[in-house]
Amino acid sequence: MSRILVTGGAGRLGRSVVAGLAGAGHHVVSADRDAVPAGMFPAGVEQETADLLAPGEAFRLLERTAPDAVIHLAAIAVPFSAPEEVILSTNTRLAFAVVSAATELGIGRIITASSPTVLGYGSPAGWLPESLPVDEDTTPRPWNAYALSKLIAEQTVQMFAAAQGSRIRYAAFRPCYVISPEEWDGAPTQQGHTVRERLADPALSAPALFNYVDARDVADFLDMLLQKMDTIPNGETFFVGAADALATEPLATLLPRFVPGSAALAAGLTGTSPAFSIAKAKRLLGWEPKRTWRTELAEEAMVGATTGSQETK
Repeated sequence: MSRILVTGGAGRLGRSVVAGLAGAGHHVVSADRDAVPAGMFPAGVEQETADLLAPGEAFRLLERTAPDAVIHLAAIAVPFSAPEEVILSTNTRLAFAVVSAATELGIGRIITASSPTVLGYGSPAGWLPESLPVDEDTTPRPWNAYALSKLIAEQTVQMFAAAQGSRIRYAAFRPCYVISPEEWDGAPTQQGHTVRERLADPALSAPALFNYVDARDVADFLDMLLQKMDTIPNGETFFVGAADALATEPLATLLPRFVPGSAALAAGLTGTSPAFSIAKAKRLLGWEPKRTWRTELAEEAMVGATTGSQETK
């Protein structure tokens, strides 16, 4: 198994990624500005505290810890949670610092986190994709600093892949709206609502086109990606999402209510079909998510969510 350094390992997604990779047998080093309390990570996980924006700190951290692979998650993770120039500067500098340092040190596998927001949905000027479900070939049209910073992170690994050839393997991934294990039990999600509330009121999930993913499925995806990086094209980007939508009604019905002009595009999203395709990850890696809101919510929560959805029609 590998020795893997995860930046942002103390974050909402990072904690599940660190735990999942450790559970798969990897030796994991979590790097963040602050350490998590003792006992939160599995035994054997190392913790490093570092300010990766400080000049040379990313290089010093990676040189000292000597990982076989790097997964870069550290970022300002919520759009508009800081001034736009701060989000753009912070996220792009972090991505470049970590990827360039890992490249300089010859670390063989380098992965960075991106975001589905690079596509530009939710733009105040309106947005429609070329087709639905969206996939990795859908044209990115970021309209805020967070989305732009994530597109630049993708382009950063592609730039280094173009320069390095096959000597070092790179990839980027776009995790859908992350739901961590405690959020299935009622803890607030990233926007402050519970999963049950998001299901009961479609307006809460509509801004993200009803996308979501269990954080543990992201960890499983990353484990598989690390195993397969030598066998796929270099610099690839993947959507990582659940196999269904975070909704109790078909998106063919819901999307036209929230995305003007989308009725014809959404017509094929019947049943539980999501708006985000994960076919590429299935095709190139053999990865499929194991969890959905139907499997992870308690039965009484599912009943309540369905009832709430009917009341809001």
